[in-house]
Amino acid sequence: MQRSAAVELELQPFHARHAELVLSWVRSREEADRWASAGARELRPELLREWHADADVHPYLCVDGGEPVGYGEVWHDGEAGEAELARILVAPEERGRGVGRALTRLLAAKARAAGFDEVWLRVVPDNEQAIAAYRAAGFARASEKEERAFNVGQPLAYVWMRLESLLPSA
Repeated sequence: MQRSAAVELELQPFHARHAELVLSWVRSREEADRWASAGARELRPELLREWHADADVHPYLCVDGGEPVGYGEVWHDGEAGEAELARILVAPEERGRGVGRALTRLLAAKARAAGFDEVWLRVVPDNEQAIAAYRAAGFARASEKEERAFNVGQPLAYVWMRLESLLPSA
């Protein structure tokens, strides 16, 4: 069910009971790969449990009026003094109404509230919708030099984006 264009979202801590629902939002291997570099892996609730076992991974469910509409994680890197937003996913029926932008802002606010001034995310280069949502949420693309350095050892050359300003949700 698609709701109105007005987006009034909030984050809740992710609970394992939501795993199957979140995984159902991934509709293809290509989408699984774009979402979490998981194209060849079977998406099953245990996979999320494995991800969440890392104490530096903080998963959230995004809800609109109590209904789940998105998922995302904030990865804390205390040693580097930065956080990374990761595995951001919007329910298919909610896409195109600003949920991704709002979810990204909420996750960035969580990272800042945890004490991180540097907040990053990475995205596959051809995911233009996500890149546009992240720009609208206050992120800007890293320099070519930074991207080259960050992509060493990565499975592909990601677009890396840094939070420039935490814009209001409006």
